[in-house]
Amino acid sequence: MENGAARPAPAVIVAIDGPSGTGKSSTSKAVATQLGLSYLDTGAQYRAITWWMVTNGIDITDPSAIAAVAGKPEIISGTDASAPAITVDGTDVAGPIRTQEVTSKVSAVSAVPEVRARITELQRSIAADAELGIVVEGRDIGTTVLPDADLKIFLTASPEARAARRSGELKGADIKSTREALLKRDAADSSRKTSPLAKADDAVEVDTSDLTLQQVIECVVTLVEEKRAAT
Repeated sequence: MENGAARPAPAVIVAIDGPSGTGKSSTSKAVATQLGLSYLDTGAQYRAITWWMVTNGIDITDPSAIAAVAGKPEIISGTDASAPAITVDGTDVAGPIRTQEVTSKVSAVSAVPEVRARITELQRSIAADAELGIVVEGRDIGTTVLPDADLKIFLTASPEARAARRSGELKGADIKSTREALLKRDAADSSRKTSPLAKADDAVEVDTSDLTLQQVIECVVTLVEEKRAAT
């Protein structure tokens, strides 16, 4: 018998892709928080495995050396959008993975197919376990990791807007050098053979160049709510 209780919203898997500096992380966390969904920063996982490689003295210039140990570190990602945690072999690496050293090496490590296979498997299992749904952000979520996601969003922005945001995050970084670093990262991520950065054919593209963060969040929340209503 009906008791008047609202029907729980259907679980929804949301894939948010795009290059650095488009507002991906801030948007994804806020949307997940607002809608009561789990959250996964897949970039942090690639940073975590890169941190482990650096810490253990693996030669980052040797793909075969990276491939040989890709299965060794135990990476555990928390999915609480308000406090996303990540540990490697029990060590909290949320801070260490954001260093310039890791940032400069993550594209090389991420390009190794064995690394991508390992991390992709991890990401799929986390998404499958999210009972209420999840927002997964990265670079190949809609195309490779979760091609059957309920909603795919691809955030873009002009290189200038992205550099301005990223240099603001990096506290006083030079915008010109930040822009060059972003474009270099884009080229590396877009041209790698395994799971390159790309927009899925069925993704909704949102250009964030002239939008405030709040406007981007509202846009994505609306898209998710429309998808839920149609489910």
